[in-house]
Amino acid sequence: MTSAEAGTLRRLAPPARRFLAHRKGVLVRLALWSLAESGQAFLVGHAVARSVDEGFLAGDPRRGLLWLGIALVAVLSGARVVRGVFAQLAGVTEPLRDGLVRRAVDRSMARAARGGPGGTDRAAVSRLTNQVEIARDSFAGLVLTLRSFVFTAAGALLGLLSLHPALLVVVLPPLAAGLALFLVTLRPMAAAQRRALAADEALGDHAARARAALRDLAACGTGPGAERRGADLVADAAAAARTLAGWAAVRTAALGVAGHLPVLALLVAVEWLRGHGVSVGALLGAFTYLVQSLLPALHTLMTALGAAGSRLLVVLDRILGPEPEPEPEPEPGPGPSTVSAPAAAFTVDTAAVPALELRAVTLSYGVRAEPVLDALDLCVAPGEHLAVVGPSGIGKSTLTRLVAGTLAPSRGEVRVAGRPVTARPAAELAALRVLVPQDAYVFSGTVGDNLAYLRTDASRAELDAAVGVFGLGPLVERLGGLDATVRPAELSPGERQLVALVRAYLSPAPLLLLDEATCHLDPASEARAEEALAGRAGTLVVVAHRLSSAVRADRTLVLDGVRAQCGTHAELLGRSPLYRDLTGHWNS
Repeated sequence: MTSAEAGTLRRLAPPARRFLAHRKGVLVRLALWSLAESGQAFLVGHAVARSVDEGFLAGDPRRGLLWLGIALVAVLSGARVVRGVFAQLAGVTEPLRDGLVRRAVDRSMARAARGGPGGTDRAAVSRLTNQVEIARDSFAGLVLTLRSFVFTAAGALLGLLSLHPALLVVVLPPLAAGLALFLVTLRPMAAAQRRALAADEALGDHAARARAALRDLAACGTGPGAERRGADLVADAAAAARTLAGWAAVRTAALGVAGHLPVLALLVAVEWLRGHGVSVGALLGAFTYLVQSLLPALHTLMTALGAAGSRLLVVLDRILGPEPEPEPEPEPGPGPSTVSAPAAAFTVDTAAVPALELRAVTLSYGVRAEPVLDALDLCVAPGEHLAVVGPSGIGKSTLTRLVAGTLAPSRGEVRVAGRPVTARPAAELAALRVLVPQDAYVFSGTVGDNLAYLRTDASRAELDAAVGVFGLGPLVERLGGLDATVRPAELSPGERQLVALVRAYLSPAPLLLLDEATCHLDPASEARAEEALAGRAGTLVVVAHRLSSAVRADRTLVLDGVRAQCGTHAELLGRSPLYRDLTGHWNS
């Protein structure tokens, strides 16, 4: 058990005692059924010993068969005992489930009642479904195994004592040694499991990001750095796995000592036991106690404590633990002219309404998840051209979705043209901004309809001019002109992106957001498209596919997962190590 789990156990102990105190009747009935199980374990081994000593070895096979029949009845009665145990178990586990559901609902409602950004409890569904069921099943498993071990062990040990006290002298030492060794492994193995899980998650996250960023790694020349990071994570995961395997080996040894050594000790000590008056029947009865009752119960106990116990503590801590204190909401006021960084030199005219403003924007995908964006402040002036750079998975696409209003921040506020975008109707958002994603959408229709989709009143002359600005003339001619029908499957990814960029160019929206919308274009076509979009009346924000996009922009926002920095190309070369690194790889 880790120190964190020990603290959780201490915190959960008082409510657990109160919960059990209100169910004394159920616990008493459960104990009575368990006593029947203890008697069953006692009777089976005792009947086997009597059948041998008083029956078959004494020349009375009828008496021997009678005792074997009693043992058979004891075994068959186990079904009735198990049925009674499960009937009473429901009286403990179902109230626990109901109480956890009430607690989860009360917490979620209280959080929603507080309101404000991030007020919704996004983990409520998980707690009401998966986590509550894990707690119910784990608690039921622990109650079953602990109860079974205690009463079965009591019946078996009492049976060994009744057969001959010398049997306990042989059986108890290896049994106690194995159990003690197992208990010693609980805490370090739980810690090793947590470290191994964290290492596996980190490696999987890095692999997913690298797989999605192969194009970026090749374009920026940062492949060797990603490879070194991956090698470090593999080494960490391997070290954690080796530690976990070492403790698993110790636990297996403990299970072997407790599960097999008593039988071997009994076999080795047969001559000594016979010399101390232990009969053949008592020896067979002792083997029956070990193989049929004591050792299976011990094996089940070790398995349950090692797995279900840790899961139960973690889930109960999630549901019953203290509610994290909400962070204070940022005070409304004039947004700063830069992101959270040392002074950026770009000056914003405070008399004008910013084209884009982020005020202490934080986004986390889950209550306890690390924030993707953390207290980000940004102010973009009307007509400004801003590039956004950073490693894949750092939050660039998340930022564009927040600005576009398709994703709500956990905390903070996003404004476009002075208006909040969160929860704004789609029609109003469409008038404020245009988002062009990486996978451009082209529908089955005419070329002209595709280009004028965001501005249906565009004239033929305006369409022809836009086609010329983007160098789309050869494609339009190949398709048969503006009135020709487009078959999207016949266009390459780069051609679809050019159609989408012309569509955004013709849009009357004052803000254009390009989320790697030029990734399938060659560098010359990308530069031509970005210069055309920057020259239109409005503001341009580009998630850069190549560092040349940052050089062309008025300012660049660098996201590195620690703190965002914003400035011109020259300023960022002086104060952003990540930007210098990316630029160096790009230039080389």
